[in-house]
Amino acid sequence: MKKIDAHAHIGEIGGWANVAATPQQLLELMDMYEIEKTVICSQNNEAVYRAISEWPDRFAGAVYVNPLKENCTQLLMQYLEKGFQAVKLNPLRHAFVADDVCVDPIMEMAEHYQVPVCIHCGHPPYSLPWSIALLAERFPNVKVMMIHMGHGHGVYIDASLKMARRYANLYLEMSGMPMHTKIKEAYESVGADRILFGTDGPFHHPSVEMQKVIVSGLDEEALQKVFYDNAKAFFQIS
Repeated sequence: MKKIDAHAHIGEIGGWANVAATPQQLLELMDMYEIEKTVICSQNNEAVYRAISEWPDRFAGAVYVNPLKENCTQLLMQYLEKGFQAVKLNPLRHAFVADDVCVDPIMEMAEHYQVPVCIHCGHPPYSLPWSIALLAERFPNVKVMMIHMGHGHGVYIDASLKMARRYANLYLEMSGMPMHTKIKEAYESVGADRILFGTDGPFHHPSVEMQKVIVSGLDEEALQKVFYDNAKAFFQIS
């Protein structure tokens, strides 16, 4: 079954995580687990640009920006013009609330370039589903992906589904979210085209993230949508 990984990282992530992945290491895992393409990000956007330039058939880029930085819109435009296909925001890492007005210029640019915005979801106080939903409400023409769809907290997972049911431009990515049953629930109650497979590599291993989808109870047609079709449409992958 073909797969697109909607969310992974390259480079070193220090501190408590202490994980790292080179593009070559990621490619080895992709080949092992039959992942056709991966959407990658890094705080070093130039490293992502080098990877998508060298392996354009295997990687797509998401521009990692901090809206609190004065040059964030210039940085975003620079890499969108270079062919990046999405925006990555991490309110937790950069200490801004997801629906703060500081995010508006980024959303406006995403709307102009017609690219989706992928937002880390599931940790208080900055990256909670309700805040991401308020942002999505303000920008109904921008597709917003809640990375981790609430992560490891049951209340936040439930809220991610509720918010996605309320706002049609909210999408759910399931990496790091432990409840396999919520994948099927999202598919059936949020929308067949609005839940995406992702690994969050190197934080998580492809085999673990794949297994959650496989045992979720979805039939083969639905699995193909979650593993491949939905990400292809969401990121406009040709």
